[in-house]
Amino acid sequence: MAEAEDTRRAGRIVVRKGLEGQTEDRRLLERQPAAVDPYEADPWRVLRIQAEFVEGFDALAHVGPAVTVFGSARVKPDDPMYDAARRIAGGLARAGFAVITGGGPGIMEAANRGAREGGGLSVGCNIELPFEQDMNAYVDLGIEFRYFFVRKMMFVKYAEAFIIFPGGFGTLDELFESLTLIQTGKIVHFPVVLFGSTYWKGLLDWIRDPVLKEAKISPDDLDLMIVTDDVDEAVQAARLYFERKSLGAPPKKRARPRKSDAQ
Repeated sequence: MAEAEDTRRAGRIVVRKGLEGQTEDRRLLERQPAAVDPYEADPWRVLRIQAEFVEGFDALAHVGPAVTVFGSARVKPDDPMYDAARRIAGGLARAGFAVITGGGPGIMEAANRGAREGGGLSVGCNIELPFEQDMNAYVDLGIEFRYFFVRKMMFVKYAEAFIIFPGGFGTLDELFESLTLIQTGKIVHFPVVLFGSTYWKGLLDWIRDPVLKEAKISPDDLDLMIVTDDVDEAVQAARLYFERKSLGAPPKKRARPRKSDAQ
């Protein structure tokens, strides 16, 4: 699905590399002087955002049950986590799930590769960045986004579970956003699986002390995450949740959300 090596995508537009400008996200998030060109004004930008939502919803509406996999773009094929992501995605595909990733290299590539090898649908939601991130070669259904928040909506809306591998700020952003949405009752409590207990240990220790110890979260908030090193357990978490949901069972009970949960 990668474009020619001398081109890059900006949303649906393909441009020659070297013609680098601000990304659409940066234009939106920075205060700009009064626009001379009406097509650069924020009211017009809202229509582009709306169009991107429509395109994403249209592309993903019929993918069926899916699991979103996150993790570092810097992981190489000889890394054990690459192999684990590939195996988990294969297991998810054989269990009837599509696999959604950010469409890039590393863990994303491994998961898309495993999904294709497992006979499932391999979905990539790529993002326009100041530096190039090509869609990996294992994506069957690829969507290019200008705006991070539109892309993040797609990751959440069409997922029955999140499986989160070791990663950097982007991975942590997706982790904490999903936990916040569950904690505040914005979405149903679906499985959030942290794969690689050694990697996540420091973060979880910090969440317990000082975050929990100082009552910044509730004790049951720790139950929002499943930590495992077992490929089958990660697949099983998604499968069991979806089976329960399909049978019409009520979602896991949560305490009534409080305003303080989002602060």
